Amino acid sequence: MQDIAKSIKDTKVFSRLTGLAALCLAAGALSGCMGAGLGLASSSDVDRTVATGSVPQPSNEEDNVDAITVRNAVSSADVTKMTGNPIPWANSSSGSAGVISNIAEEEVNGTICRSFTTTRHSYQGIANFNGQTCMLGTGEWYLTSFGPRS
Repeated sequence: MQDIAKSIKDTKVFSRLTGLAALCLAAGALSGCMGAGLGLASSSDVDRTVATGSVPQPSNEEDNVDAITVRNAVSSADVTKMTGNPIPWANSSSGSAGVISNIAEEEVNGTICRSFTTTRHSYQGIANFNGQTCMLGTGEWYLTSFGPRS
């Protein structure tokens, strides 16, 4: 019986030594990461060309596509029946949408023009726009102005 008890005692010592060796090995490996220096203390190692969370500026093409969608909605509106009712619009190609309000029609030098205000909800945020569209002699409408409201 002494031999059995002696081997159990040796096994406990061996497992303790194995655990201690694994702990030392892990500590040595982790200290290599810290010893290399992560550059946390010095700002000269920081790459300033990378910006996280930045939003790209809206492209002119997206503005033009939305302006055409708004122009089509304004030109097809029946201003006599509108009387304060806003006109919703959406552009599936840009993902933008908004509400057109305050359409005012006037004739200038024989040309029918409609001034309007609209909102635009896009990936860049929500913005208010003013615009004007006029009818050519051929019956087509074209935008004379469309831009952010200041």
